Amino acid sequence: MNLINLTITEYILPGLLFFTWLQQMLFLIIRVRPLAFFKAKSPEKEITAAASVIICAKNEAENLKNFLPGILTQDYPDYKVIVVNDCSEDDTEMVLATLKIKYPNLYYTNIPLDRKFSHGKKLALTIGVKAATSEYLVLTDADCRVTGPNWLRGMMQGFVHPETELVLGFGPYEKSKGFTNLLTRYDTFYTAIQYLGFALSGKPYMGVGRNLAYKKELFIKNKGLQSHHHLASGDDDLFVRDTATKKNTAVVINHEAQTISVPPTSLTQWKEQKSRHLTTSVHYKKNIKWRLAMEPFCRLIFWAISIGLIIFNTFVWIAAGAIFLKTVTQLFLWGRVSRQLNQPKINRAVILFEWLHPLILLWALTGNSRRNKKRWK
Repeated sequence: MNLINLTITEYILPGLLFFTWLQQMLFLIIRVRPLAFFKAKSPEKEITAAASVIICAKNEAENLKNFLPGILTQDYPDYKVIVVNDCSEDDTEMVLATLKIKYPNLYYTNIPLDRKFSHGKKLALTIGVKAATSEYLVLTDADCRVTGPNWLRGMMQGFVHPETELVLGFGPYEKSKGFTNLLTRYDTFYTAIQYLGFALSGKPYMGVGRNLAYKKELFIKNKGLQSHHHLASGDDDLFVRDTATKKNTAVVINHEAQTISVPPTSLTQWKEQKSRHLTTSVHYKKNIKWRLAMEPFCRLIFWAISIGLIIFNTFVWIAAGAIFLKTVTQLFLWGRVSRQLNQPKINRAVILFEWLHPLILLWALTGNSRRNKKRWK
């Protein structure tokens, strides 16, 4: 190749290729590697302090009937389950009353329906926290099932160090057939790589309300959800945004401490759900938003330039080498993460979603309608 006859564009493109490749590799090494090689320290003693499991439910009668007994029969010495029935118009109260007869550790309260007064999930969560008599609060959703009787014990072990006030857990979706399910599970896996990887590298910024724990004192010190009470969403990630630090945050990812959620059944449902999350993400701290945006942006630019250089037979070996190094590193680390999170084979979906996922997220952004912002959950 005659370097003298190269155009300015042909000089710039390799530079952009190197920059975007470097950003991808830094993300893999700094953020993904800590999660891929994470190993929780064996506690010298188990945490057995009293705990309160808080669940906010709105028209979740069927899910409560199916999943709540698993939470009420945890192998943990001292806990109660608090369910806040938020203006449900189905048989939620009847289901809770029936379960209360069998399970004395169940406590529930009802928020009466008032069509003149509308509110979101944050009111229900605040009522649940105030009803809790224990210092340790573990949150999940009504449409989640626990993986076994040791879920609560596993989440509570996150508090083994005295300075820990906040525990981030993982909550995947049920596996089934179809593209929507694969997208849902891949997006959840990718999101977990981000928020768990950032937390393990000293930059905690969000958690998921379907598997999250914190001390009641932390909630009180933060004045609850006051800083973002005007937003319909953000009861989990914006609370973590406001309270999480490198020292007070722990991560729990062992298989027994996970919750599994009912997945959306259509792309429309997934889009509505994802658009609410994306609406909340604009309220993250600026440095976090920049870091989160850089990875998918650089990924698209990297692949566009790499393929272009190969097609036009310019710097072919440089482009091919960059692709090889990135792909091998990513497959290795993501493979380890998939085993860490008990999500076998989901890392293979990167073959499809490596370039498609950022475009789908852009499509989901168009769902940030006023209707979505008013959704309870």
